[in-house]
Amino acid sequence: MKTTYRLMLVFAVALALVAGTSCAKLQARDHLNKGVQAYKNAKYELAIDHFQQAVSLDPTLINARLYLATAFAQQYIPGADTPDNNKNAEQAIDQYKQVLQVDPKNINSIKGIAYLYLQMKKFDMAKDFYKKASNSDPNDPEPYYSVAVIDWTQTYQPRQEARAKLGMKPDDSLPAKDKKVCAEMREKNTADVQESIDNLNKALQLRPDYDDAMAYMNLMYRERADIQCDDKEAHAADLKTADEWVDKTMATKKAKAEKQPGAGGIVMDQKQ
Repeated sequence: MKTTYRLMLVFAVALALVAGTSCAKLQARDHLNKGVQAYKNAKYELAIDHFQQAVSLDPTLINARLYLATAFAQQYIPGADTPDNNKNAEQAIDQYKQVLQVDPKNINSIKGIAYLYLQMKKFDMAKDFYKKASNSDPNDPEPYYSVAVIDWTQTYQPRQEARAKLGMKPDDSLPAKDKKVCAEMREKNTADVQESIDNLNKALQLRPDYDDAMAYMNLMYRERADIQCDDKEAHAADLKTADEWVDKTMATKKAKAEKQPGAGGIVMDQKQ
């Protein structure tokens, strides 16, 4: 009799737990739906509150974490280096990373983290996550382009600082001004310059009319030209290639503009 009673008690407790879990999941989905509605109405703080409650009630609800991360990211203001602002980015990154623990190839989370690190100027970390995005989706040209942009940022800034210290004019080339500095810049920047060009080529293979990638091709060949120490022919060849990419960029932008509705101007009704 005691055994039967104990079994019934265990069953009742288990049933109550299942019922409680089901109830919590329903409440979580209700908060998720309310959070989505608040987010659509640009009520981000209210949306965050609902998404946080949804995650608390059902930690396995991936969409709630994604929306929570997106809402935190929406609150982040790029370039505003304040503790509260950075906290929004860090909270978004934390939620994205928790999604990745469950779904390691979740592309929205990977790209979300990469973008936030980029805006926070944590370039190496941003580059790592953009490369993960490319591994997860090799047919997406944008992560390749983003890696290239980071490479340009990491090569251009130190080169410009070195030029400023030498008092160089815009048209001066490093080899002519200071071969030692040029050699230092070449050693420091060559790998990033080549990585950028390689990634831009991949982006353009996937999206042949990617005019932003073409524009950065121009910039990267100018970077490479400036570190072609003691090789005037290579320097000139890279500048020529850079100019060609300028022409390609302009031609592509023009072609895109001509394809836009109304690009031909207003057409008046013709009398029959």
